[in-house]
Amino acid sequence: MTATERLRRKAAGLLVVRLGSNMQPPRRAEEDAAHVEALLGRYPLGGVILFNGAWPQTRETLVGLQHAALQGDSARPLLVMTDMERGLGQQVAGATTFPHARAFAALGESEAMTERFARASAREALACGVHVTFAPVADVNRNPDNPVISIRAFSEVPALAASLAAAYVRGCQAEGLLSTAKHFPGHGSTAEDSHAVLPSVPDARAVLDKTDLVPFRAALDAGCELVMTAHVAYPALDPSGRPATLSAPILQGLLRGEMGFEGVVISDSLHMGGIQADGRTEADLAVEQVRAGVDLLLDARDPAAIIEALAAAVEAGALGQERLDEALARADRLRARLTDRFGDDVFTDPGQAAAPDAVGAAEHRRLAMRVARGAVTVEGETVHWETGAGLLAVLVRPHASPLDPPEQPLGDALRERLPGVRYAEVGPGTSPEQLATLGEEAKAAERVLVALVAKPAAWHAFGLRPEQHAFVEALLRVRPVVVAALGSARVLDAFADAPTRLCAYSDAPAAQRALAEALAGKRAD
Repeated sequence: MTATERLRRKAAGLLVVRLGSNMQPPRRAEEDAAHVEALLGRYPLGGVILFNGAWPQTRETLVGLQHAALQGDSARPLLVMTDMERGLGQQVAGATTFPHARAFAALGESEAMTERFARASAREALACGVHVTFAPVADVNRNPDNPVISIRAFSEVPALAASLAAAYVRGCQAEGLLSTAKHFPGHGSTAEDSHAVLPSVPDARAVLDKTDLVPFRAALDAGCELVMTAHVAYPALDPSGRPATLSAPILQGLLRGEMGFEGVVISDSLHMGGIQADGRTEADLAVEQVRAGVDLLLDARDPAAIIEALAAAVEAGALGQERLDEALARADRLRARLTDRFGDDVFTDPGQAAAPDAVGAAEHRRLAMRVARGAVTVEGETVHWETGAGLLAVLVRPHASPLDPPEQPLGDALRERLPGVRYAEVGPGTSPEQLATLGEEAKAAERVLVALVAKPAAWHAFGLRPEQHAFVEALLRVRPVVVAALGSARVLDAFADAPTRLCAYSDAPAAQRALAEALAGKRAD
């Protein structure tokens, strides 16, 4: 093997590639397996980020990829990672989906429940062959109009966000799942979406110390193994204006030097607009990221080009080989934590870490419902409807995902508890004529419920579309309307005249069912 080939193999260990997709066009994880296996035939990759899986097929897909990864002299097992802020069900159909993080802050025993949630999610992830959760979100939701954080954060209060982030880390550690505090050094005060552009946080260092950095310190103190960088600029921390992902002062000076973090630094997705720059390729920027202090490069568009660029940079003296070795050693320590706890076969036999029956377990689903019920808050007049006769219920959602079901769970939940209800949905494709027809139905109805999905969405502005906002306002002018937020309470501010306002802090299925229960006063255990 030549020196260049050895460098390529080292560089490949820094790549975490996509398996499946939730974006257009969506791809199941199983549909992507052949592509990833072909990459593994060329390079010993560091890991995969899982999207759009299904139980139990995804476990078998991951086991197959692990066997492929372990072929050859330079083989290394894959670190399997995923965005599972709301539990494994967020990415694997058939697993348990919990409410958004903000719902936990509404609970009386928020730390204990957050830790229980993390433990349940960890068992499901490990049973499926997932080793790393990209959670907790350690951001403080300082800007209520933040388009990408919002209810993904535990709280607007730094101390509460810190305590729950630490509780989540403790829960993961109790079961052996590796956790990731994100998005360092804090994405909660931005007004822009780093999926699309490079946001900037103008606050002074003293402000950041009292706000954004507080939960990260707590997560590090609790022992989180990874930190994910934000594609956000912080002039007070790095006057150059570079995003944290490209900033040595932030990653080496602040995170490693001042805060003492010794674990793995992983970039946010390289697909995002916040890390792209005119005239510089993804590969060029990847070299800069590794030089700045990033250990693992997440979700590249062209992994082969990055591998070649990293190897060439070392050969040209633009990147020290010791930097590659240091990053690989940190990733290998993550693998060692897993094998030390669960045995050498944990990568090819997920059952060594957790039993398959953990996935979607009834006790986990009950826990998700308990969280959802406890999070529902009510302002104004109490509503306990006995029947759905004369009730028009309209769910309004500003964005649609290619993975959305034909109808949201609220429909069946209301029909089950309030027989006779007329249920309808307003989405981004609803025509003015359809809105007008619903408006006429509302005039004839005895009661009207409007449920508003208000959550962060990549590449989208936060909140209702103008025509949807006007639709709700028109209903309120005709008659009293019960307004509910399936997500951020912020959306309710515009409808202060509603006699009853409810907030579930999430649009997860459990939260939608909990809202129906709150309106009907009927539980279905």
